[in-house]
Amino acid sequence: MTAMSGNKIKAVLFDFGGVIADEGFRNGLFEIARKNGLDGGEFAETAREIIHDTGYLTGEGTEELFWKTLRSVTGIKGSDAELRDAILTRFTVRDWMLKLIVRLKENGARLGILSDQTNWLGELEEHMKIFSFFEEVFNSYHLGKSKRDKTIFLDVVKAMGIEPGEALFVDDTEGHVARAREMGLHAVYFTGKESFLKQLSVFFPDLPGDF
Repeated sequence: MTAMSGNKIKAVLFDFGGVIADEGFRNGLFEIARKNGLDGGEFAETAREIIHDTGYLTGEGTEELFWKTLRSVTGIKGSDAELRDAILTRFTVRDWMLKLIVRLKENGARLGILSDQTNWLGELEEHMKIFSFFEEVFNSYHLGKSKRDKTIFLDVVKAMGIEPGEALFVDDTEGHVARAREMGLHAVYFTGKESFLKQLSVFFPDLPGDF
């Protein structure tokens, strides 16, 4: 289990939505947009900016403020509970990914989650029960910092007691992957199962099993 350039990968850090689970935030936003007669892509981008700007993503603002601002800017209808439900019900854990995570752990890799999530991640865990698969769960809501800030990657590897080059980061947002690499981590841009497994084999060529 060796990484490129001969550096041993000691830990693998996984994004949650879009990697471990289906991207519930994006999919839920598209459904909200559809019900309100809005363009899905434009609405999702607006929501992503507002969740940052209101501070909800980094624990500095409230969910109530996020939805209030999003309604004001876009004109969407629905209670906080209804809008939240549209998002949370669309996070579905990928069974093949959990199987792979178990194999990585069995082969000695340390595992962590690094997610730009609100307190919703804790709510999802109550039903999904996946935190036990991981040594550490790093969530922007509790860190007070999102993956838009590249120093978050150094914070995380320091907390795990490893060097940046000993970590592999997996994310479905290209900008996050670029920032992780800039900070010295190895990183995989997740675009689908087959391409991901092919990229992972570069770092873990002897990982057994069909996922």
